[in-house]
Amino acid sequence: MRRPNPTRPAMRLHLLLAVTALLGGCKVSPAGKVESGTVNFIKHHITVGNKKLKNPFESNSDNLATGKEAFGHYCVACHGIDGQNTGVPFAEKMSPPLPLLTSSGVQSYTDGQLKWIIDNGIAPSGMPASKGTLSEDEIWTIVVYLRHLPPAGSVGEPEMYSH
Repeated sequence: MRRPNPTRPAMRLHLLLAVTALLGGCKVSPAGKVESGTVNFIKHHITVGNKKLKNPFESNSDNLATGKEAFGHYCVACHGIDGQNTGVPFAEKMSPPLPLLTSSGVQSYTDGQLKWIIDNGIAPSGMPASKGTLSEDEIWTIVVYLRHLPPAGSVGEPEMYSH
């Protein structure tokens, strides 16, 4: 009777891993239109809550300035000062990619949904939850700022990346 060789399965696994690495490893290709459309539909209509919640802060210069300041403390590291990833060195390398906050995909969320996203984050993306870090007022004024973002590149790059 032939005894099993305990190293044979390990050798097969190593060979399989080596071939996989040579053929491209775990590289993820960008999502296609159907996949992106499906995910966006699900986020807008199923998973992201607060669709009907209204922003208690009106869109005026004081609330815009307050929102810009809160955005500057919490959001610029990933989204840039302009919300369009200007000057963020890793923005193009993220998977899934960081959205431009001026994009129709982001701007089509209701104010309540934007608040929900800031509160809860989006898994499995890099968007963290801010619940307990930002106050309700800070989040709502950030939403006001998101509706009035400046043109891409017009306000410079985050200072933290220029050193």
